[in-house]
Amino acid sequence: MRLFRQFARLTAAAAFLAASSAPALVHPHVFAEARLDVVVNPDRTVKSLRHLWRFDDLFSSTVLMEFDKNGDLQLDDAELQDVADTVYSSLAEYKYFQIVTLDGKDVEMQPPPKLIASFEGEQLIILFESTPKQPLTLAGKVDFGVYDPTFYTAIDFTEDDNMSVVALPADCKRSVIRPDPDEAIAQNQSTLTDAFFNDPTGTDMSKIFATKLELTCQASG
Repeated sequence: MRLFRQFARLTAAAAFLAASSAPALVHPHVFAEARLDVVVNPDRTVKSLRHLWRFDDLFSSTVLMEFDKNGDLQLDDAELQDVADTVYSSLAEYKYFQIVTLDGKDVEMQPPPKLIASFEGEQLIILFESTPKQPLTLAGKVDFGVYDPTFYTAIDFTEDDNMSVVALPADCKRSVIRPDPDEAIAQNQSTLTDAFFNDPTGTDMSKIFATKLELTCQASG
C-alpha cells in the first residue's frame, strides 16, 4: 500500500497488513470527515468541485510528528507546504479520490493545481479544488463521489448537507446516495473477486461503495 506511506513510517506496517489481509479483514486505517461543494456556472456547466477533508486525531498527530522538522510541536508554513506536496503526489494516481459520472459514464477531472494543508486544533485539514477536463453540463444524471479505491482511507460525509451544490438549476433534483456495503457486495458478487479487495492500487469497482451526490436534471436543449 503506497497511499500516504510518506506521511509516517508508523502507518506503513498497518497499510501493508490491510493490503495483504483476507477480504473480510480489509478496513480503513485513516479517517476523515469531508465536505464537497459543487459549483455550477450560469450556463449549467460545472465550474469546480471544492473539497475539504478533516482527518482524525491519530493520523493528524502522526503527520505532525513526521513533518515537524524543527521539533517545536507545530507545523510552520514550510512544513505545511511539505505536507500538501506529499499528499498531492501521493493521491495523483488515485485521481484525488474523486468519482464523477454522467449517466453512468466516467467524467475525467483535471488534477487540482495545488492542495492546501492546515491544522485546526489537533486535526489536519486538506483543501483543494478541481475542474472537469471537458465542459460538464448538468443534464441527465450526474454523480459526484469521494472514495479511496484502496480501502485504506475512509472519507465520510457525516451529514447530507456536507455534499452541496452552489447555484443548482431549478429543474435539477439533488439527493445523497449512501450505498449499503453488504447490499453493494451482494449485487456485484460476480465482479468482486479476492483480487479486488487485495489489490493495493484499487479498482474502478470501488465506486459502488462511494457515498454520492446525485443530481438528476432535465436534458438541455
